[in-house]
Amino acid sequence: MKHRIVVLGAGYAGAYAAGDLARRLSPADAEITVVNAAPDFVERMRLHQLASGQDLAVRKLTDVFAGTGVRLRLAHVTGIDPERRTVTVTPVDAATGEDGTSRASGIRTDELAYDTLLYALGSSVAHHGVPGAAEYAFDVAGRSSALRLRERLAALGAGGTVLVVGEGLTGIETATELAESRPDLTIALAARGELGAWLSPKARRHLRRAFDRLGITVHDHTAVEAVEPTRAIAAGGTPLPADVTVWSAGFAVHPLAAAAGLQVAETGRIVVDRTMRSVSHPEIYAAGDSAHAIGDNGRPLPMSCASAGFTTMQATGAIIARLTGGEVPTTGLAYYGNHISLGRRDAVFQMVGEDVRSKTWYLGGRTAARLKAGVLAGAAWNIAHPTFGMPKRRRRLTTAPMPDRTAVRTGATPGVTTGATPGVTPGVRVAP
Repeated sequence: MKHRIVVLGAGYAGAYAAGDLARRLSPADAEITVVNAAPDFVERMRLHQLASGQDLAVRKLTDVFAGTGVRLRLAHVTGIDPERRTVTVTPVDAATGEDGTSRASGIRTDELAYDTLLYALGSSVAHHGVPGAAEYAFDVAGRSSALRLRERLAALGAGGTVLVVGEGLTGIETATELAESRPDLTIALAARGELGAWLSPKARRHLRRAFDRLGITVHDHTAVEAVEPTRAIAAGGTPLPADVTVWSAGFAVHPLAAAAGLQVAETGRIVVDRTMRSVSHPEIYAAGDSAHAIGDNGRPLPMSCASAGFTTMQATGAIIARLTGGEVPTTGLAYYGNHISLGRRDAVFQMVGEDVRSKTWYLGGRTAARLKAGVLAGAAWNIAHPTFGMPKRRRRLTTAPMPDRTAVRTGATPGVTTGATPGVTPGVRVAP
């Protein structure tokens, strides 16, 4: 019987993982299934561009995995039973995107059995319990929500007001992209702290100049405590006018892993060892935003595409080694900095040290923007070619794996650095 590998999610982490496993494991021994609710691959790093009116290439997952041997199941994951090693899913209609239903029995559910599970379901917008945020605010955390924002902005006439809540990477990129694409609108950003406070002084000045050039109003030290249809309410009751409020004040993972009994961190992310294997359920691995992984600097890796690259390569490398009797490799989990788009012709690339404090050097302007464009293009190309360079001889599975030297360590482990996801600058954080 073939070893059943089920990958949950086909974002940057899941899609790359499935392709890497298919590229390196023999199809005679392993069966790889990807479960994803959407029929298309979503370039999450570019959803703020989609919302602003740009058209992105649509990559059907059926085309992505065609000829790779990877099985695609379009379905919502509704439960995991680690004891029985099964995943409960609700099938999705590829044409409508709706749950599969039956007039007689209602919503249909199926079960998928697995021997090894790779959990890569990513994250979604976090409203933090702020009243009205879920009801009235838009976001760019998913394709459907970005398209809803796009439709709303298209109907917003000249002079309309847009308030972006959140001074993180996603908030900055969204505000600058909207301001550049729609100069007829009044764009503002509400920052709980100070805009760009984590950047070096020079990079911070560059960011402020970009906001001034684009005409974006910044409300520093402004915590939004409620969202209403035409305004947001800041601490102290101060109203902030907004025909459209865009919520980008953080991300959260689905409680599915915690509900299944896996050990999770306070954030709900799966606690993993150095090889991305669940510390509570060794047949389950996690990658991307879903994994609470400790980087080489001793700190949890942030939710980012770069982290997805590192954790995915570590997880697939460990899975392959353990199934084929090889020695588990150690992928470097370094964190080098932040890469922030400021519209299509400007960007900031800020290096950080091991303590995650910004270094004095940074790269800005068109050169940084071209570098970011290359990162985005490279990541998309690699997703579209998941098994590029497929070897003529792929590894057969064995029942006698070599001793595992890294199974239970949760801290940084010195070893061979195998790099990051091709097309993504190693250790550079870009908006998730």
